[in-house]
Amino acid sequence: MLTFAAAVFFLIVTPGPGVLSTAGVGSGYGFNAGLRYVTGLFIGTNLVALAVITGVGAIVLSVPVIRTLLMIASVGYLLYLAYRIATAGSRIAFIHAATAPGIGAGILLQAINPKAYAVNTTLFAGFPFAAENFLFETLSKLVIVALIWVPLHLAWLFAGAALHRLDLPERTQRRINYAMAASMVAVVALAIAAGARQA
Repeated sequence: MLTFAAAVFFLIVTPGPGVLSTAGVGSGYGFNAGLRYVTGLFIGTNLVALAVITGVGAIVLSVPVIRTLLMIASVGYLLYLAYRIATAGSRIAFIHAATAPGIGAGILLQAINPKAYAVNTTLFAGFPFAAENFLFETLSKLVIVALIWVPLHLAWLFAGAALHRLDLPERTQRRINYAMAASMVAVVALAIAAGARQA
């Protein structure tokens, strides 16, 4: 069980679309708006976990066309979120980004994020600690994931929101937003590179 918990920690704490977008939303829109987004991410994460546990995820991802479409949708959506974060609170956007990504945005990100499926498959198919009782092991894993997932995402949100609360000059805030958005674009580039190697 401790090995599983360690794996969860390291898979979640590393910068990926979920935590980077969480910090970005916190930085661009503040803690309360970010909390709604994190709630959506949490719901989406659990929906993906259920898809993996029930086998639906494996069936869907075994079809190369669907896997490719999910990757394209994920990349497109991450680029859209990066744009929203980059333009949050600035006057340089063609359309002022006045509304923060909410619960629906968080759910959508997880639903189309191939990394979410890969991580959940690794966690729920591997690391057996109660193989004789599938239900107990699965429920225990869901609880352990939640106990680690929630504080880590709240920490990333708090870090982003702390930047937002500093009430920095618009130019400085814009630079921070650009840096957050650039980090998300870097994750997109890594995802595309990893997908190209698997093809």
